[in-house]
Amino acid sequence: MKPRIFDFHTHTFNSDGILSPMELIRQAMRRAYSAIGITDHIGAGGIVRRMEELIVDCEKASGYWDIIAIPGIELTHVPPAIIDELAAKAKTAGAKIVIVHGETPFEGVAQGTNRAAILSPDVDILAHPGIITPEDAALAAENGTYLEISGRKDHALCNGLVTKLAIEMGAKLLVNSDAHGPNDLFNLANVRNVAVGAGLSSEEADQVLIRNPQEFLQKLGYELN
Repeated sequence: MKPRIFDFHTHTFNSDGILSPMELIRQAMRRAYSAIGITDHIGAGGIVRRMEELIVDCEKASGYWDIIAIPGIELTHVPPAIIDELAAKAKTAGAKIVIVHGETPFEGVAQGTNRAAILSPDVDILAHPGIITPEDAALAAENGTYLEISGRKDHALCNGLVTKLAIEMGAKLLVNSDAHGPNDLFNLANVRNVAVGAGLSSEEADQVLIRNPQEFLQKLGYELN
């Protein structure tokens, strides 16, 4: 099987990134990506409009290039009480991936965000959960919420704890770049370094970098070539 990179958390100039969705997808393809999620920050407004535009870009990119481009969002700095409502709205609007910006200590969101995200059936990934509790890691395992090992500076400093608790509690992990520009995207060497640096063994890294993403893509309804 050819080497692959899967990355389900990235940003464009529609939030705080620097490239258009199509430009970012093209840059990812050049770096041996098999799949990329475009998941710009969003709050309570603009979900439907944002998804309408992004769905078109992702469909066109995937139709002409050898990459799976996936439309999504990252709910960021929203009250925990409405996370479930907004996640459901995003899925109805066509988002294939719903990420919630977790309680990283370096860009803090409201306390209770981690738990609210994990409890929502429409949230797929809890990004950079920070100092996640064992109870929330266990809930993530029970509810099928993926926990993120982050490739982004500062957020990555809690990767060791996230990895340890996910393995202990049986929660599934994904390694994502949280890229805001082309220089943040993974290559085949540094994506594995992020996984191993987070405390995964070589076998565990294979699970998180290869098998978990493939299972996630199948859950979303995508097939690899």
